[in-house]
Amino acid sequence: LSVTAVLFGTFNSRHAANILLAQELRGSGVELRVCHEPLWEQTRDKQDSYFAPGALLALGLRWVLAAFRLAIRFRYAAAGAEVIVVGFNGQLDVLLARLLAGASIRWIASQPDTCQRVYFANHTSHLDALLIWASLPRLVREITRPVAAKDYWSRGAMRRWLAEEVFNAILIDRTDIKVHQSPVDLMLRQAGSTRSLIVFPEGSRSTTGEIGDFKSGLYYLAKKRPEIELIPVHIDNLNRVLPRGEFLPVPLLSCISFGPPLWLERDEAKLDFLARARRAVLALKE
Repeated sequence: LSVTAVLFGTFNSRHAANILLAQELRGSGVELRVCHEPLWEQTRDKQDSYFAPGALLALGLRWVLAAFRLAIRFRYAAAGAEVIVVGFNGQLDVLLARLLAGASIRWIASQPDTCQRVYFANHTSHLDALLIWASLPRLVREITRPVAAKDYWSRGAMRRWLAEEVFNAILIDRTDIKVHQSPVDLMLRQAGSTRSLIVFPEGSRSTTGEIGDFKSGLYYLAKKRPEIELIPVHIDNLNRVLPRGEFLPVPLLSCISFGPPLWLERDEAKLDFLARARRAVLALKE
């Protein structure tokens, strides 16, 4: 019986324990995949300066960045694997592995594709856009830009760097919306003819878990670019992954479901279209 395992985490790849672990697993006939981000190789000599507050903060920030990179790669490294093995001195990596392993991805009557799309989803936390983006295959992810709130993702150097350099997000200033410079026009300019978007038609995060009424932005996106596929997405059990006011994720089982594409029908009224789009997201909850 063949077993596929993933050696996961920010572990020290030069540590004897991890070298022996990998050798023993492969020697036992295990197909071993490695999903690793180097971090602890640079922290072997724990002098007094290692425990200084600034050094510990910098180390924590480096682990957060490594965790994001691991999260992006994990979905493909772990495909079909039966076991996840966290390398030595990866206590925090255990929590990350539990979060990632608990999330499942479903494509219902649709498949990942590099054609231009708008993924629209229910909204429960600031982590939603990241999770949808990270759930897409690499080639699709490279052409997909999350749309996010500028007031949140521009608050602090770390959030701003993640939004601009990692996710390539389109940041919307919700306090400076003008008639002749609407968020929809900004999204379409940034998307061009090739980029896909991730949007949240409710406009704000739900605090109850219920999906609210959709705002008109999705309708105008569909009206101005009727050829773009609109893909409904439902995110389940994520309202506690990044609660209001929190920056780091809390492990919790989750499921991300992608549904069949829809388009704005000829002469379809705005409210009818928005209600139909909302029903398409609700249908994925079942």
